Amino acid sequence: MVNLVHVLTLILFAIAAFIVSSLVEYFAHRLMHIYPKAFPPHPQHHIENTGQGFFLELVEYVKFSCLAMLTFFPFSWELGWSWLIGSLAYAIFAAYAHQLQHDNPKACFWMKMPVHYVHHEYDQWHHNFGLGVDWWDHVFGTYKEADWLVEKAQDVPKRKPLKLKWY
Repeated sequence: MVNLVHVLTLILFAIAAFIVSSLVEYFAHRLMHIYPKAFPPHPQHHIENTGQGFFLELVEYVKFSCLAMLTFFPFSWELGWSWLIGSLAYAIFAAYAHQLQHDNPKACFWMKMPVHYVHHEYDQWHHNFGLGVDWWDHVFGTYKEADWLVEKAQDVPKRKPLKLKWY
């Protein structure tokens, strides 16, 4: 019989990986703004104000997920796989959320304000670094609210959540 505590530990480890991945993504994006010359594609991303498409975004996020997974495999294969699942889940979510905020920001129903959309539209180089979640912007004081629906997105049509550039 499967040990319930063991299964719950693996589930909690995957959830922790999801949360830690969101924190890593937040700080990685913040570093791109602190040291833009070290990340030359990022200022260009701001100039173009477009995403690469879900699948190309996903490739970028998966690279970091795999590196994080390798940290735990020497200790436990099960924990390594659990961490991988959680960080891959966040990579998929972040790639989707990033592309959605460029293509269809009104569909970001899980946030009061699509922070990445506002980050771009209001040229907020020092605010709203989250891609998939806005938690860390609140925690670290970088959240800056905007009346985006009235000021910038009033002409953006409301579409279904799967209407975005996939590739």
